[in-house]
Amino acid sequence: MVEKTRIIEVYEKGGTFSSVFRKFTGTKQEYNKSDMSLLRKLLSNEKARLLHVIKLNNPNSIYALAKFLGRDFKSVREEVLLLKKFGFIDLVQKKDPKSGKISYKPIINATTINIVIRI
Repeated sequence: MVEKTRIIEVYEKGGTFSSVFRKFTGTKQEYNKSDMSLLRKLLSNEKARLLHVIKLNNPNSIYALAKFLGRDFKSVREEVLLLKKFGFIDLVQKKDPKSGKISYKPIINATTINIVIRI
């Protein structure tokens, strides 16, 4: 797997912390500005467990991921979509040849996360 680093910059401005999510190492384009509450949501233990299960078990769909985690599909889907929004994972569309049903396979996109705090 090619090494991809997600950079999150946290900076202090006027007595509060803000964060900037950058696409990947070497790019100057900002991905998303947000407040610290979103960063806390992204770096929760449940998100770490979710990423760990994707890495080790390589589930074929979000539904299979929810089964591996022993959690309900809806909450896992919401977390997967948040991680996708910020570039931590990608979703690859798959179509079952027999039933025609479409599912989305979660794949880890970033191999490293760097958090830089500027004061």
